[in-house]
Amino acid sequence: MSQSLHTRRVTRRGATTAVAAALLALTTAGAAWSATPTTPRTAPHAAARASSRAHTCTVNDLYLSMGRKEGAAGSVYWPIRFTNTSTRSCALRGYPGVSALDSAHRQIGPAATRSGSSYSTVMLAPGRSASAVIRTTNGPIGGPCLRTSTYVRVYPPASYRAVLVPAHWKTCSNTFQVGPVNLQGVL
Repeated sequence: MSQSLHTRRVTRRGATTAVAAALLALTTAGAAWSATPTTPRTAPHAAARASSRAHTCTVNDLYLSMGRKEGAAGSVYWPIRFTNTSTRSCALRGYPGVSALDSAHRQIGPAATRSGSSYSTVMLAPGRSASAVIRTTNGPIGGPCLRTSTYVRVYPPASYRAVLVPAHWKTCSNTFQVGPVNLQGVL
């Protein structure tokens, strides 16, 4: 009987811990554009401290622009720059949603796929920038090129609101990737 009572207490304690962990995971999970993190998670108390220092950047906090387009090894890379224009720090974590649009704001081809790179939270002080790099092939290497866009539509990570950024982008060979927001400017 004593063994059974002890087992029930341990089982209840384990179930309570599991429920608490599940609730914590649900309350700290990212929104639709945030991928499952591939980097180690921080302790809950550390995450709470980080989130109290800076809120998630919203479209109203950011100015989006295109950086310098570069080519290498048969690919074209173009950073999308996220600049914090607010008066307080904010955070970005994960991948933006990106698609190419024509002058009538109609989408050209499928949206960019995620590169699969790991990521961490990027803290942006007022006036500071981070970027997410988009990539395609340099010409019709493995398939045709789509028509050139007039804009890219960008949903910042954890946002349901998009920004149209002027960009003459041509997706080729069915390759359109986006990397996570980071400070290094890598895919």
